[in-house]
Amino acid sequence: MESTANASPADLWDRLFGTQAAPEQWLVIAAGVVALAVVVPHGVWRVARNAITIAHEGGHGLIALLTGRRLDGIRLHSDTSGLTVSRGKPTGIGMILTAAAGYTAPPLLGLGGAALLSSGRITAFLWIATALLIAMLVMIRNAYGALTVVVAGGAFLVVSWLAPTDVQAAFAYAVVWFLLLGGVRPAFELQSKRRHGGAGDSDADQLSRLTHVPAGMWLFLFHAVSLCSLMGGGRWLLDV
Repeated sequence: MESTANASPADLWDRLFGTQAAPEQWLVIAAGVVALAVVVPHGVWRVARNAITIAHEGGHGLIALLTGRRLDGIRLHSDTSGLTVSRGKPTGIGMILTAAAGYTAPPLLGLGGAALLSSGRITAFLWIATALLIAMLVMIRNAYGALTVVVAGGAFLVVSWLAPTDVQAAFAYAVVWFLLLGGVRPAFELQSKRRHGGAGDSDADQLSRLTHVPAGMWLFLFHAVSLCSLMGGGRWLLDV
């Protein structure tokens, strides 16, 4: 198949805004199995979780900007933690939405990606993801974070620009499955940490202080968003 690198501008425009044929069902299922094999084993997850952290902190940053806050920068750390710093009113709806965006961003991104893939817009998904990573790179404020985003963005760029259509499809479906499946695990990890007295300054605890709603209710919201996104996105990907 012809790669994007060999296409004319008209072909590129058509591939970005047009639709591509859906891959075989076995490839969709295989992509899900690969994603599950990355999310479940602890050793592999410790590395792969960096990608979820990118989406998590990117969610904080995007909502901060959309709610009128000033985004000072984003840091990603080698222990897969992250920090997004924004300035503005320390209370109110803008701060609440910004704090709530972290744990909900990966599964919602996966749900949005599933919607694009189910409508045949594989190339559009890859290019949108690349653009978001490039935009995020501008706000990264530490070397490890920059390296992580460059590696992720480079992978999307190479696949979207050079890979044949079937490879693009396999990569896109694996990424979306990973966001959906990987978006579920962090809320359970946070729940475990809080049960053992840790994570006292987690997003759920910050939201509790902002809204006077118990942190456990916010944790329930994180679970609900991630599990509903997985069920809805999975149905779209499997076309059932």
